[in-house]
Amino acid sequence: MLALTLWGCATESVRAPAAKPGTVESPAAFEVPEKRATFSSTEIVRQFESEVPGQYLIGPGDKLTVIVAGRPELSGQHTVGPDGNITLPFAGTIRMLDLNRDQAAEAIRRALSTYYLDVYITVRIDEYTSNRVVVLGRVEHPGVVHFEDNPTLIEVLSRAGGFPILRPEQVLTRCAVLRGNKILWLDLKRLLNGDLSLNIRLRRNDVVYIPDAYDTTVYVLGEVNKPGVYRLTPKMSFLDALGQAGGPNIDANTDEIRLIRPGQGLNQEVALDQVLAPDRTLNVALEEGDIVYVPRRGIAKIGYILRQINPFALLLSVQSLATGASGQ
Repeated sequence: MLALTLWGCATESVRAPAAKPGTVESPAAFEVPEKRATFSSTEIVRQFESEVPGQYLIGPGDKLTVIVAGRPELSGQHTVGPDGNITLPFAGTIRMLDLNRDQAAEAIRRALSTYYLDVYITVRIDEYTSNRVVVLGRVEHPGVVHFEDNPTLIEVLSRAGGFPILRPEQVLTRCAVLRGNKILWLDLKRLLNGDLSLNIRLRRNDVVYIPDAYDTTVYVLGEVNKPGVYRLTPKMSFLDALGQAGGPNIDANTDEIRLIRPGQGLNQEVALDQVLAPDRTLNVALEEGDIVYVPRRGIAKIGYILRQINPFALLLSVQSLATGASGQ
């Protein structure tokens, strides 16, 4: 009778967390992990590369030296204003924004041709202030990096100080290039392993972002060997998370493992045997904040309770039950 009583208490106390009202329990609500991490297609990579001009284009803050042959009074150094213009004697305001050297010289020649005949113009760029790329994320020196030309992605990363010393569990796998309202995701491992097709040239004001994967986490709780918080990596599955937590321990109920997604109100029961064979579709992909909960099996719970009870008190309880039964 004591054993049956303990059994009832144990099975009630270790039952997996109940779903809240309105919770959907459907395997279809979760997704099977992709075989590959999501990166931009080859066409998008080529599109980003094709948008980079062949020559340097003048921008705000650049310092130019304008040389007018035989006219020292018209020659001199100018700083391109925030509006992209410079001001010359007689000619007035001349727009320099997004022009190369030859185009800038031609624009100045046209502006002066009203007042001078047969002028010859040379434009020299002294400081390339506007040609900057912003680097964010997992680099030693994030911030603004200036260049004299259109740099490649590897040049930008090297100028930003490379990658910091990371914790052993951290892995940098991808890199994003943001240009206006477009984004390009590149396989960082392929790039650093020598795939130069991903070493695209960058434009002025591009943003390079190396995401910090350590901030995305999942939780493995309950009867596992190493319960705790684990980093969510690309393609991470239910089995990956369970394996990183050391797998179920000897007291685990592997038939009623719960996969909980609080953000979407999902609570799915998973049997480990079904995941391993033959239904691999249950090895679902995890998202940030997911919880894998491995409950304690009933017999193990009884054993745990019996281990916590004072053996003398347990003996007295059994004797009193036996005496009551013989009296009846």
